[in-house]
Amino acid sequence: MTSLSIPSEFNATMRKFGAPQTIIRSYRYWSVLLRPAQATLGALVLAAHEPVTAFSQLSTASFTELHEATRDIETVLTKAFHYDKINYLMLMMVDPDVHFHVLPRYAQAQSFAGIEFTDAGWPAVPNLSHVNATGAAINQQIIDHIQACWP
Repeated sequence: MTSLSIPSEFNATMRKFGAPQTIIRSYRYWSVLLRPAQATLGALVLAAHEPVTAFSQLSTASFTELHEATRDIETVLTKAFHYDKINYLMLMMVDPDVHFHVLPRYAQAQSFAGIEFTDAGWPAVPNLSHVNATGAAINQQIIDHIQACWP
């Protein structure tokens, strides 16, 4: 069951990616945040709440809820931006808390709020060093648009 409540504490990874301001949706075990550096339009971070640094250390309940969260993310991003593919990257090299970078992928440039967003890595590996210039105001518009599409 989804929840609109925001966790009372944020791990370092969530804070790095702007929590609580960038939180789009929170579940019991996971939060969906807008990735401030928009490598592609609608790039997100899916962060675990549990204090673990290895995927295998997550609880069974967290894994169960991961199914709901990823289903919702894909439904929402399809409705919001009509992506061509989606990539989930679990890198955890710099930010050790369990999290995924969720990158909608686009064969063609996308337009949102008067800005052209490109997917510099298409059709290969996502290029996380490429950032589509947005800023706080545009990022908030993206958050609002995604929230309006949430099931």
